[in-house]
Amino acid sequence: MKVLIIGSAGMIGQKLISKIISEKEFFSNIEELLLYDIIDTPVKDVNLKTNVMVGDISDKKETYKLSEFMPDIIFHLASIVSGEAEEKFEKGWNSNAKATWNLLEALREKNLNQNGNYIPKLVFTSSIAVFGPPFPDKINDSFLCAPQTSYGSQKAMLELLMSDYSRKGFIDAISIRLPTICVRPGKPNLAASSFFSGIIREPINGKEAILPVSRDVRHWHASPKSAAGFLVHAAKIDSQKLGTRRSLNMPGVSCTVDEQISALKNICGESVANLIKEIKDEKIVRIVDGWPQNFNPEKAITLGFESEKNFEEIIKVYLEDDFGKVL
Repeated sequence: MKVLIIGSAGMIGQKLISKIISEKEFFSNIEELLLYDIIDTPVKDVNLKTNVMVGDISDKKETYKLSEFMPDIIFHLASIVSGEAEEKFEKGWNSNAKATWNLLEALREKNLNQNGNYIPKLVFTSSIAVFGPPFPDKINDSFLCAPQTSYGSQKAMLELLMSDYSRKGFIDAISIRLPTICVRPGKPNLAASSFFSGIIREPINGKEAILPVSRDVRHWHASPKSAAGFLVHAAKIDSQKLGTRRSLNMPGVSCTVDEQISALKNICGESVANLIKEIKDEKIVRIVDGWPQNFNPEKAITLGFESEKNFEEIIKVYLEDDFGKVL
């Protein structure tokens, strides 16, 4: 079995590589791993044939190079983040939507050249940004996609393409709508949701953090560890179980910013939580106001997807994965 990870150098890509290695049954079936990103992918402790490629899938030629590898499983993680997609309209549609369409077309052509005998499994990372207000108390599996941001619109369009290319038998795709991933290690990025991680990560590391929204903002979260688990589990699922709907809301934790901060206090103490400074950013407020707050991901849970049960668990995952502290 050949596996391709597009977006392998990013945080989730790195967590996914580690998860694949730890899944002994899944890992033992892999003959070759191709890691692809716009920057070089760090590789360590991968005891199998591994190729690293640097490129940009918004270039059509690059997608045809990837299709020549004929991967059995493709994890497609690459995209520019929500804030940047909103700020840079043309770049967002080129990097997110057009680039992925290029990939799908390359895979379709490979399928046709192989007389329909090549049908790769494609796990696509979508987002809860595909939904827009007004929201019910909990979004269920049949709630209408009506995104209110460019990023959400790009993800929603790609979900439809994944479904249609699968319906025609060119690929076998599943789109997983990730919650906001928290706590992200490293530096803040341009995602509008970056502060959800920042108000936990920075204080734990002894740094001041800016909270740009009010404390009563409610949101849907899961850890990087859960995200990697979602991806591997999605790759294992028999697509017949999905029926005609190939996009799934992933499980997660619904909590307010105030509940996040309370969880931080409970685990790390009040002096750590006091490093959070509240400074409103109206641009971030407007974007976050259009995001969903809570879900009832019944189908995903029935299919065996799992996440944390509360925000304290999410903080503990960060402390364990990045500091080696088991609480």
